Amino acid sequence: MLAYACVMTATQERPEEQHLPYDVFARACPSRGTLEHVTGRWGALTLGALHEGSYRFNELRRRVDGVSEKMLSQTLHALERDGLVHREAQPTNPPRVDYELTPLGHAVAERLLALIHCVEGAMDDVLTARTVYDTRTATA
Repeated sequence: MLAYACVMTATQERPEEQHLPYDVFARACPSRGTLEHVTGRWGALTLGALHEGSYRFNELRRRVDGVSEKMLSQTLHALERDGLVHREAQPTNPPRVDYELTPLGHAVAERLLALIHCVEGAMDDVLTARTVYDTRTATA
């Protein structure tokens, strides 16, 4: 079995030792919404792209291949509300709007990119596992 770049420190493995005031596993915890915004397909890809630098809306839409204008707009609004993305509207004609990560957004994106790179690095194994699974279940 391969050793992936998904190694955690002892405190990361035991979040109960950190004594955080929020618990994402609790139904009413507000961190669940933010986790959903960050880990959803479009949120994760948007944060990953913005980690590269500032983007205008259409540049970001091209970078996050496959996202619709409506979904990107909703994603950016949610991430801005959560304090992860900063939106700057320039008073020009036509209006220019730039999006970039906040310091909190950078911290979240760093961790998210570690997960993305872990998944990308493991894709050969994932594809092999899928083939084995599909073969096994097709004959069952």
